This record gives sequence, structure tokens and C-alpha cells, in this order.
Amino acid sequence: MTTHDAKTALIPPTKQPAPRSAAAERMQAHRRRRRAGLRCVVVQLREKEIDVLVRKGVLNADARNDRYAVRDALHAHFDRTLTALA
Repeated sequence: MTTHDAKTALIPPTKQPAPRSAAAERMQAHRRRRRAGLRCVVVQLREKEIDVLVRKGVLNADARNDRYAVRDALHAHFDRTLTALA
């Protein structure tokens, strides 16, 4: 054993944290949303409902197939309609 090998043999290897499972990542996201007062739901929309979002001006017609744009348009619609009720 060389001097270099003797020195490195005394230093314990650094332990890497175990990678999180997909289930653990989902649970962490769920808890983060709950703390923020949010809930995650799946909503199915009809094409006619997406047309209404476009007509109301909360969704750009070019973005009608972009699920994130539709989500944002729904949030804008909710803000306009539900805020008055709160």
C-alpha cells in the first residue's frame, strides 16, 4: 500500500442521498400544493367550452391545443367570475 492509498483508505466515502421515487416526488408536490391552498383536479373540456374561452378573450385561438395555455385561460376565467362571489 502506498502512502497515498493509506490516506484515502482512512477517509470514508461520501454518502449520496438515495434518489426519490416518483411516488415520493408526487407526494411532495401534493403537500406543497395543499400548504398553498391548492388542489389538483382533472377537468375535461368540450371543444365548445374552449371556443368560449377564446371568445371571452382569455385564450388565444392559436393556443387552443396547448394544455398549459388552456389551464391559464381557465384560471383567468375563474378569477373573473369567482372572485366576485368570494
